[in-house]
Amino acid sequence: MRAVILTVVIAAVAVLFYYSARYETVTPLAPPLAMQESVAQSPAPGMIDDKRIINADSEPENWLAYGRTFEGQRFSPLTQVNRSNVSELGLAWYRDMGTNRTSEATPIVDNGVMYVTSAWSRVYAMEVTSGEVLWKYDPQVAGEFARKTCCDVVNRGVAVYQGKVYVGALDGRLHAIDAATGEKVWEADTVIDRDRWYSITGAPLAAAGKIFIGNGGSELGARGYVSAYDAGTGELAWRFFTVPGDPSKPFEHPEMEMAASTWSGGNWWEIGGGGTVWHSIVYDPDFKQVYLGVGNGAPWSRAIRSPGGGDNLFLVSIVAVDADTGRMNWYYQEVPSEDWDYTATADMALAEMEVDGQMRKVLLQAPKNGFFYVLDRSNGELLRAHPFTTVTWATHVDMETGRPVENPDLHYLKEAKYIKPGPMGGHNWQAMSVDVEAGLVYLGVMDSGMVYEMDEEYVQTGTLKRKVGGWNLGIELGKFAKTVLDNSEDIEPDKGYLKAFNPLSGEEKWVVELPHFWNGGVVATAGGLVFQGDATGHFTAYDKDNGEQLWQFNTFSSILAPPITFKRDSVQYVTIMTGSGGGNLFGGDGDDPDTWVSSKYGNTDRLLVFKLGGTEELPRPTLVDRTIPEQQLADVSDEVIAAGEDAYMNNCALCHGFAVQSGGAVPDLRRMNEGTHAIFKQIVLEGIYVSNGMASFADILNEEDVEHIHHFIRARAEEDRLMAAGEHEEARLSWIE
Repeated sequence: MRAVILTVVIAAVAVLFYYSARYETVTPLAPPLAMQESVAQSPAPGMIDDKRIINADSEPENWLAYGRTFEGQRFSPLTQVNRSNVSELGLAWYRDMGTNRTSEATPIVDNGVMYVTSAWSRVYAMEVTSGEVLWKYDPQVAGEFARKTCCDVVNRGVAVYQGKVYVGALDGRLHAIDAATGEKVWEADTVIDRDRWYSITGAPLAAAGKIFIGNGGSELGARGYVSAYDAGTGELAWRFFTVPGDPSKPFEHPEMEMAASTWSGGNWWEIGGGGTVWHSIVYDPDFKQVYLGVGNGAPWSRAIRSPGGGDNLFLVSIVAVDADTGRMNWYYQEVPSEDWDYTATADMALAEMEVDGQMRKVLLQAPKNGFFYVLDRSNGELLRAHPFTTVTWATHVDMETGRPVENPDLHYLKEAKYIKPGPMGGHNWQAMSVDVEAGLVYLGVMDSGMVYEMDEEYVQTGTLKRKVGGWNLGIELGKFAKTVLDNSEDIEPDKGYLKAFNPLSGEEKWVVELPHFWNGGVVATAGGLVFQGDATGHFTAYDKDNGEQLWQFNTFSSILAPPITFKRDSVQYVTIMTGSGGGNLFGGDGDDPDTWVSSKYGNTDRLLVFKLGGTEELPRPTLVDRTIPEQQLADVSDEVIAAGEDAYMNNCALCHGFAVQSGGAVPDLRRMNEGTHAIFKQIVLEGIYVSNGMASFADILNEEDVEHIHHFIRARAEEDRLMAAGEHEEARLSWIE
């Protein structure tokens, strides 16, 4: 039973980074002659401006912005690939991306050129019908930054605008690249304090002559803000902070004075405060404003962050700011006094819909907390808030006050509580698709939870000091396995779904249950199709009217990225990237390789492009050797192993998996050979693998800590080896009993 519980637990939380090979910068290549002739009849690739994006439906063959249009609906008008012929869809070409790290990018396609990113913020320009690489750009992110990020060395894509390609590098630098040559035009450092661990994983937004970008790093000591840069020069135009800083210092702008009155007590500014805008930023040309999706608080626990109470603005809020000045027009806070790592960073989409008999310009979002929000984007008025998954933390959203009604029985201040959704959310950053004509949204949904318990340091001392170089959550991870076992009767297996959801009525038109809960983004088309990739490695087309599966392709690697579709030379293509992980590296899912297929074949990062009649085939992968070697166990006490578990959970688990079980891409420490065991201290304390992302932990761990961690890893490995051999019937975590 305990083994089952651990598998569930391990899939319930996660967040992180892992290691992979790096590769060198490549010089730009000239476009092929055929492409030069084709492009000569159209605007040069990369010459995208506001007018073209606003009128994107007039050129549906291209995918001009992250969400295809400024509205971000990710619904394509293309119909060549449709219900009647999608069964004929085949692979046209593919490209290996040279890494086994997580792929999350949305490609931009303009006049025959695809601009896409891979791990480590690398940018590629490719010819769309052949995959020929026209140029590559590597921002040269240092390997040590893998440790300084939340959720792996990922990048969700570029913005292409006015002849330039813009990418936010993992280390916080914003790069402008010449769209024709791949040469750097300018670079801006978005980080306000290099003593804090800021990062960028989201795609920039290009609009109104500016480049808008947020940062990640809430749990690692960051304070949230969004920066706007002049698209041509890289000069800073304005910066909007999302949470207040040190109260002894002047406010950066009037909105911070307002926000500061909603924080009370504590030392949130020392820990960071959180509120990072690490993903969704949307431009609205109707009102000339930008919507910022603000993240969770840091620490997660509000009792630590703001013990005097207050709503803690602008955590978990959608904030509308003037695109030219950066001054706030309105805000709506989804979760006042946030306590669960909920965020408002999921994709936002804009639409015009009839609501209660009146046409309204609305904003749509399905965030982590499990409620689907419909707001009037002219003023932020709440119009709807329906649950789209299992929600236990709140009973409902009060439509008069706009505030959620929390379930008082699930406050975890005094004792551990199992709560849904957990930190992975009911829906995360993975793209949804809005079908305005049908009145539906197609989105991946998770029914998942987590056991929350107050941090042991806070319980013992009543305070929590900032952990420099580590995670500052405010909840207990060190003895997480014991916490979960103590609450095992409440824990349910996590589940995943693809849903056709009506945001106005809260009704589900159809639901497809998926084998795993952590799956890819969605695109729907006027051809009557919904495309999604999943954890089993299958890329599937569904009938958008009823959810019936119409076509499927085995990619042999778990999928997280969203698909897009475009057209070139009268041929419609559908494309997606493979390789998963990100915010949930699935420690433990490696023991179910048919469901989490990256643990079966490895986490292969590829760009796949399909067309009707495509005949290309992927090479058949070899099975990953998942054998756990017999361990050379030292004669140490349960207390030593327990101390190792505590240190591992607080410093290693968020990369290598809870219970030391990784899911395929992350090095599985249970399978280390004796040669690696021999240099374990050098890896952890000296950083001898820093170029691959494994920086030294000597700033927060000493030799005794590392020794204890090593004993714990060996003990866990031997337990799982014996269980796999049928020599042990139960999990034997004696050190936590």
